[in-house]
Amino acid sequence: MIKNNSTKAFFFISVALLAGFLLGTVKNSAHANILDDIINKIRVTQSESVTKTENNIEKTELYKSDNVYEDSIVNAIDKNSDAVISIIVSKDLPIIENCPYNPFGDLPPEFQDFFGNLKFQRPCQNGTKEQEIGGGSGFIVSEDGLVITNKHVVSDESASYTVLTNDGEKYPATVLALDPVQDIAIVKIKTDSKNLPTVNLGDSDSVRLGQTAIAIGNALGEFRNTVSVGIISGLARSIEASGSDGIEHLEGLIQTDAAINPGNSGGPLLNLKGEVIAINTAVARNAENIGFAIPINQAKRALESVEKTGKISVPYLGVRYIQISKELSEKENLPVSEGALVRGGEDGPAIVSNSPAAKAGLKTEDIITAINSEKITETKTLLGIIQKHNVGDVVRLSILREGKKQEISVKLEARP
Repeated sequence: MIKNNSTKAFFFISVALLAGFLLGTVKNSAHANILDDIINKIRVTQSESVTKTENNIEKTELYKSDNVYEDSIVNAIDKNSDAVISIIVSKDLPIIENCPYNPFGDLPPEFQDFFGNLKFQRPCQNGTKEQEIGGGSGFIVSEDGLVITNKHVVSDESASYTVLTNDGEKYPATVLALDPVQDIAIVKIKTDSKNLPTVNLGDSDSVRLGQTAIAIGNALGEFRNTVSVGIISGLARSIEASGSDGIEHLEGLIQTDAAINPGNSGGPLLNLKGEVIAINTAVARNAENIGFAIPINQAKRALESVEKTGKISVPYLGVRYIQISKELSEKENLPVSEGALVRGGEDGPAIVSNSPAAKAGLKTEDIITAINSEKITETKTLLGIIQKHNVGDVVRLSILREGKKQEISVKLEARP
């Protein structure tokens, strides 16, 4: 892992290059004295800079901007950076060494003598050692140490997890719950502290295209609390995300051009008010500036579920469907241009056996147009609307069956 003194090393190298350039142009002692003064000033400036950092002068004294937009970004980061943490993933791995090996050990003694003192080696295991194998980001949401992060960051049951705070403190951590649908996990920091810094959670339903987005996280697993700034590029995106646990289908995501990478997965995406609006989650391969984040409202429901029941319970309807678009409507001559067409595929049948949908009498080729009068659109998907509800809620589905409108009530159950 790259240490914090790497930036200092770069500064020293820059000074050396500058000095070398000046020395190459100096011809006499008078110029040499000037050079000495310049280098001494550089050293004094560097020393003062280091001293200021070590004395931890207030951030507002270090930099002030006349630009309101820039101030909003700086203030948003200041409000949350202390609550953004790095998650270190460690695992017991075998220690492989070269061990003595005699390939002729099974031969009679006279044949072994023929080969003399030839020495051979081959790899062998000599115990195990805990080693860092990966990392990600997260953010503290309660003063006693509850953390929100991505499921794929902490999904290895055989691994151990350590939280590294912004001030350099390390704490062991326990995974409390993994979301069965979204890439969300709730982690608990093992500490007696009751006054840890926390982030401010916003409302992802109020996010609009074009608004500023600020991503914070452990970039590339090396650089703590790296900040990148962009805009909200898209809403209600659906992707197939691949990782160590396989391929996962994620819906209702926020798209941003703020830089997201494997290290800052699980970190917060902020608005200019300093509120968390999403969780940094995925990035498109072979493309620039296309990242995805999970709306924070989904994580808030997961957090509430853990606090009440100790696990993440997700409401479940039990249908497979195709999101209707204008193109699909025209192609298949459908009676509507928006909604969810109940249809199975390679993943399985349209209606999951013994599911709430099956119990309520939903059928293949039904078109669900609304839930509790909230219309299903390309930006308000069936899954997204269902996830706003709780397990046990009774919802009213507006459907079209063979061209006729119907209303069906369904009691949502916990996803198995």
